[in-house]
Amino acid sequence: MSEPVPVRPSRYECQKRRDWRSFHEYLTNHRPPLSLDRCSGAHVLEFLRHVDRSGKTRVHVSTCPFFGCPAPPAPCPCPLRQAWGSLDSLIGRLRAAYEEAGGPKETNPFATRAVRLYLRGVRDSQARARGISYKAKKKKNHNKGFMNVDEITKMPLEDEMRVCEGQDLRLFQGCNGNFGIGMGLFGQMMSDTVLYGVGIGTYRL
Repeated sequence: MSEPVPVRPSRYECQKRRDWRSFHEYLTNHRPPLSLDRCSGAHVLEFLRHVDRSGKTRVHVSTCPFFGCPAPPAPCPCPLRQAWGSLDSLIGRLRAAYEEAGGPKETNPFATRAVRLYLRGVRDSQARARGISYKAKKKKNHNKGFMNVDEITKMPLEDEMRVCEGQDLRLFQGCNGNFGIGMGLFGQMMSDTVLYGVGIGTYRL
């Protein structure tokens, strides 16, 4: 009987383990040394400031002529820092590793308000210094304006036929109510039109 092939950990898991080892090294080298159960949000902030010194992102100071410029035309002596996104991802991995190691969620030092405020401050200051925006894009609601099956089935048949003419067809899998069940084709239109089907089953068209 062949032995099971070991599952290779994902890139995320590998990075999380490296981050967790780095944090344990920080606790060991701390003066005085710290144990994990005595670690607080203040110690996490110390660790973040330590990590920040090895960053590779140029963050312009307020007196720099390129302050607020997203694409500086020339080099400048401004300090290198960890990008906000890198710090935010690091805290996310450490927060998960802490709880996976048995740490209680309620006292997770990586989830304290002080850490959240620190990351927010880094995000806002780097956005101003680098002339970029970290605002998340709103997801488009692709279903906005579409009619559901109940609305469609209440329409007169002649209206359904009228709005369905000339519309594109797309694959669908499964359909309820008067639109049958099975694999077929359907068109998807905006709110002044309807969903319709052609395929296996009984349809109103």
